[in-house]
Amino acid sequence: MSKLTDVPKRILIGRALRSDKLGETLLPKRIALPVFASDPLSSVAYAPGEVLLVLSVAGLSAYHFSPWIALAVVVLMFTVVASYRQNVHAYPSGGGDYEVATTNLGPKAGLTVASALLVDYVLTVAVSISSGIENLGSAVPFIVEHKTISAVVVIVLLTLMNLRGVKESGSLFAIPTYVFVFGVFVMILWGAFRGVVLGDTMRAPTADFEIKPEQGGLAGFAMVFLLLRAFSSGCAALTGVEAISNGVPAFRKPKSKNAASTLALMGGLAVTMFCGIIFLAMATKVRMAENPAHDLLKNGVPVGEGYVQDPVISQVAAAVFGDGTFFFILLAAATALVLFLAANTAYNGFPLLGSILAQDRYLPRQLHTRGDRLAFSNGIVLLAGAAALLVWIYGADSTRLIQLYIVGVFVSFTLSQIGMVRHWNRHLAAERDPAKRRHMKRSRAINAFGAFFTGLVLVVVLATKFTHGAWVALLGMVIFYVTMTAIRRHYDSVGQEIAAAEERPDEYVRPSRVRSIVLVSKLHKPTLRALAYAKLMHASELEALTVNVDPADTKELKAEWERRGINVPLKILDSPYREITRPVVEYVKNLRQQSPRDAVAVYIPEYVVGHWYEHLLHNQSALRLKGRLLFTPGVMVTSVPYQLQSSEAARKRARRRQEWNAPGSVRRGPVEKGRRETAGKNN
Repeated sequence: MSKLTDVPKRILIGRALRSDKLGETLLPKRIALPVFASDPLSSVAYAPGEVLLVLSVAGLSAYHFSPWIALAVVVLMFTVVASYRQNVHAYPSGGGDYEVATTNLGPKAGLTVASALLVDYVLTVAVSISSGIENLGSAVPFIVEHKTISAVVVIVLLTLMNLRGVKESGSLFAIPTYVFVFGVFVMILWGAFRGVVLGDTMRAPTADFEIKPEQGGLAGFAMVFLLLRAFSSGCAALTGVEAISNGVPAFRKPKSKNAASTLALMGGLAVTMFCGIIFLAMATKVRMAENPAHDLLKNGVPVGEGYVQDPVISQVAAAVFGDGTFFFILLAAATALVLFLAANTAYNGFPLLGSILAQDRYLPRQLHTRGDRLAFSNGIVLLAGAAALLVWIYGADSTRLIQLYIVGVFVSFTLSQIGMVRHWNRHLAAERDPAKRRHMKRSRAINAFGAFFTGLVLVVVLATKFTHGAWVALLGMVIFYVTMTAIRRHYDSVGQEIAAAEERPDEYVRPSRVRSIVLVSKLHKPTLRALAYAKLMHASELEALTVNVDPADTKELKAEWERRGINVPLKILDSPYREITRPVVEYVKNLRQQSPRDAVAVYIPEYVVGHWYEHLLHNQSALRLKGRLLFTPGVMVTSVPYQLQSSEAARKRARRRQEWNAPGSVRRGPVEKGRRETAGKNN
């Protein structure tokens, strides 16, 4: 890498780490919680609002169902957390849902889970950052007026932080996450104290608004369908739970125990905050509408297009703390930050899953390679690009994006739990210890209930969200599935084609002869070097080959060849259409057809230059010839380099770059006593 790009790279992502430093990047629980659980923790900032938005379709009267919906979400959260605690103990290698489904249900089920998770991770970044922009926009109008570009900028910044490494990015993200959790708990406790003990009347900024129902008088099946749709929107609080099971290898030892403890802590915090915000929203009379400009009424008049609807958590904070107070601003800032950082769950899950899929040959092998900071850099960049594209397409609108959300995660939930049931069945068939059998049966019961419940929720999500955008997520899953299947088929076919057979195939048989050809344009030092090298190979036949494009130049070359007495025959190919590549390729192919067991070695003299612009002036014919000859069986192409003076300057620049240390790459300090004494003796 050139010095020009090395400086900003080291400043932005830090100095490179050795591979044997990987153990130092493992996470303690206090860092693992914000790294892997920031998504479900932060979802309490928008999940309650999504519940109220859906219920508002039936008008204000439907709001009294929100506590029951919150209760259903709580039961589901505890079920999923309990189920995944079994996963992390049974499969600590980090494959998570993908490994569980592949091992117990087969490769197709595993690939379905992987497709669902990859889509969900992309949506996690898009939804979290878009929601964070909207929360920040409640305090900074400029941000919400330029939502899309602001969201893309945040994605770029978050990508740079993750390229610095998991542990370093986790340390950066821990403070905002804990400040957010602290702020929400303070808001819940202070709100409960004011309402229950002090008897204060807390009113949200929208408490005096009325809601115009889009569908008035809903009853029967229509009301049930609306409640199910509200429940499916509230299930956004569960996204990211699976990231801990996928990220077990990133925990410090004992990995499974630490991951299970982090899961339990995350579930307890998320449930408490979700329920607290729902109940405070009811107490402060928060009003939300899917189409606020027309459905929110103030004094009987629609609020109009200029009205900006603040999120539920912002309205509750204004009612509890007071609009513009220190705690209101602190919580607003922490909420925006933690929503941005919630995307970090995907930044850790997507590259790790991509690495495992690349190892299994379902994705390009480059995704399995760690970058300078021992993070899966290619996966991080791929995730950022996909999320930025999605944000741009949907205008960073979290309400539109969230309709695509959670479909993928419940597909993975359901298949993973079904796989765990089969896992326990297989182990129970071989286990004879009564104590272990009781433990396995209890675990199987938890996973079976989890499979039933999450499967039921998946049906509800598909039924209620399909026409509202969930079909896009399903389409994305199909695209990932087909693409990964095609990549695996390609790798398998290539592997079979190049596999070394036990018997002696044609590849092991020595060619009967080697015919060497040196391509010549003019008689100069590069040509003479190529001829000398070709002679050293002791081929059966050696000849020089030139193409007659300009008769005068060809005549001059032939005369010079004879004058120097070069003892290599010069073959001249006619080219009436002034082509160079085609006559050479056809000549080589004819040699192969005449003697199929002969190998043809083609030597091409090339200039080595030191500047990028010089490449535009040299070696173009050589590049075209190599590109064509590569597809000709039995032909070996060898470049014979000749270094020009500019290449020597480039070599010196490279040496200086090697000796130069980028900022932060060398830690300077006092010389140790032993080293000073050694230096003194040497002097």
